[in-house]
Amino acid sequence: MPFQETDTAAPTSQPLIDKASLTKEPLAKELSDNSSFDFTALTDTSQLPQPTLPPLTQAIYKSYAEDFIVNEILLNTFTGEGEHLWLHMQKMGMNTAFLAKLLSEWADIPLRDVGYSGLKDRHALTTQWFSLRIPKKQLPPTDFAPTDLGDNESVQILAQHWHNKKLNRGAHRANQFIITLRDIKFESDTDSLLAEQQQLLEQHLQHMSQNGVPNYFGPQRFGHGGNNIKEALRLFSRPPQRIKDNGKRKRAPREQNTMALSAARSLIFNEILAARVRDGSWNQGLAGEVFNLEGSGSIFASEQIDDTLRARLAEGDIHPTGVLWGIDNDKVSGGAAKLEEDIVQQSPLLTQLATGLEQRDIKAQQRALRLPIEEMTWDWVNEQTLVLRFSLPTGSFATSVLASLVQNLQMQSAQPIPCK
Repeated sequence: MPFQETDTAAPTSQPLIDKASLTKEPLAKELSDNSSFDFTALTDTSQLPQPTLPPLTQAIYKSYAEDFIVNEILLNTFTGEGEHLWLHMQKMGMNTAFLAKLLSEWADIPLRDVGYSGLKDRHALTTQWFSLRIPKKQLPPTDFAPTDLGDNESVQILAQHWHNKKLNRGAHRANQFIITLRDIKFESDTDSLLAEQQQLLEQHLQHMSQNGVPNYFGPQRFGHGGNNIKEALRLFSRPPQRIKDNGKRKRAPREQNTMALSAARSLIFNEILAARVRDGSWNQGLAGEVFNLEGSGSIFASEQIDDTLRARLAEGDIHPTGVLWGIDNDKVSGGAAKLEEDIVQQSPLLTQLATGLEQRDIKAQQRALRLPIEEMTWDWVNEQTLVLRFSLPTGSFATSVLASLVQNLQMQSAQPIPCK
């Protein structure tokens, strides 16, 4: 669907809501002493600003595993030959890495020969693909049927195909979500207003479907209490090792703790996006902007925003981007570059993270500021239970969609892991 172009980020007359200002001081006021940082508050993505006030004051999700269903969408044509056995798996109560280990033990192959595209939630009902490199196609003598699973754990093979290539990370196109929200609460619980409030909620859902939502990284990226950011700071407190590159120069070796590095970039990105939501430019573009072409990894820069770009933005053909911090960040310029630099320079914490990333030769990348939502539908189970269905591109978070819908989103079970 086309994106509706507006003069500001807000689609209605409601004021721009900056929930972060209600709960914490700006990052720029944090002290440089790491012990002074409130990592829990700094990584609480529920407090990030939204373009408009979410219509639901409260809702609960993940009361049951079946309340959070994730189906991996993989567009692939199998050759029917080769030594890689691709398995379409349905699992519940276990994470992707654990299932990969079970499969490697069953097939008696090294764990490195088990491929998968993305991580899927443990506390959910999920389907995804795995590939197993099995030389000479010598299958195990017994069917895959683990016997030592817990009461809430289950796994089964839905389909299998032979293929000539391993399944690599990030190969799937999208993820489909079916999410049940329970114990829904509106601003007013008056029965006479319920029908009107449900109608306003559905209008908000329709607007989200047409216009997208801020593409924040979800809380699962930062670990419990912001532990991944703490780990990044510990990593950056040590001088980077250097190795020779073809005898000409020294470069930093590839770090092992990729989750800490990813969390550092994600926090910087979220703060940049939050600033763009506040000033209304997250879906409009700035001078010097780098744009992402919808449905691809292609990007291009523009020093000025003209009518052609505005039309493409409104149609959802392109999206403004923010930097995933690193070296060689030379694509963005003008006002867009200044905004990003100011956000980092005004925060002692973000400055430390940015410096650490640069010292380790992490190369800058771009990420879309706007998250398009595909095939969104909804159904009311009863007055307090709503089922949402939608698809998101690889690398985005369903929690970003829910945050634009619910002011106080409560999780009944444990924290979800990201859709990568």
